Amino acid sequence: MAGMVPKPYYRHNYTLNRTIEIMTEDAKPEANEEELNRRHAEKMAKKKAARDKIIATKTIEKGLLMVHTGKGKGKSTAAMGLAVRAIGNGMRVGIVQFVKGVWETGERVVLEAFPDQVTIKAMGEGFSWDTQDRARDIQAAEQAWETSKEMMHSGDFDMVILDELNIPLRYDNLDIDAVVEALRNKPEMLHVVVTGRNAKDELIEIADLVTEMTMVKHPFRAGVKAQKGIEF
Repeated sequence: MAGMVPKPYYRHNYTLNRTIEIMTEDAKPEANEEELNRRHAEKMAKKKAARDKIIATKTIEKGLLMVHTGKGKGKSTAAMGLAVRAIGNGMRVGIVQFVKGVWETGERVVLEAFPDQVTIKAMGEGFSWDTQDRARDIQAAEQAWETSKEMMHSGDFDMVILDELNIPLRYDNLDIDAVVEALRNKPEMLHVVVTGRNAKDELIEIADLVTEMTMVKHPFRAGVKAQKGIEF
């Protein structure tokens, strides 16, 4: 009939269109992936620019007072990690242990391998429930605190770690006001790290950095004892 398109044309046109559709579908994942990569790069570039702008405003360099507290594990562990980092940067570290002096710990063995950079004073006699002697606990705390003040003002150290200082403060074996005053007046470029549960509000108030370790799970509650390389 006049004006009608021959059927072969329709079949050819359908085949051509279907081929184009298939090719387009095959190309979609690649195109989508390219678009995702482009958007990601654009987003990260904006984030970097914003981050660089913030960092450019941070110009103060000073010694920090850092407090590691909370019921979770890792307070002293984190402090010893800072000691290792400081050693790697050629810094000198002084450590006073207010409680763990009677314990042999793996970190002490490692740190004592750097006598030119690290001085450790293990002055504690254990937890109060071990000593069961309040007068003895107070005397040990006072001696450790005197050593701490000497370290902080000796000029020999870039970082001083007061491990478990929060314990004698919690039991009022040391005067919190005197401790706060001494820490407030530490040398300007000296970093000081204080560890232990139940940090006093007065200490938190003057600190530059406070981290609270939160216990989510602990193996001790499942009957697992303290283990070498984990707790000591």
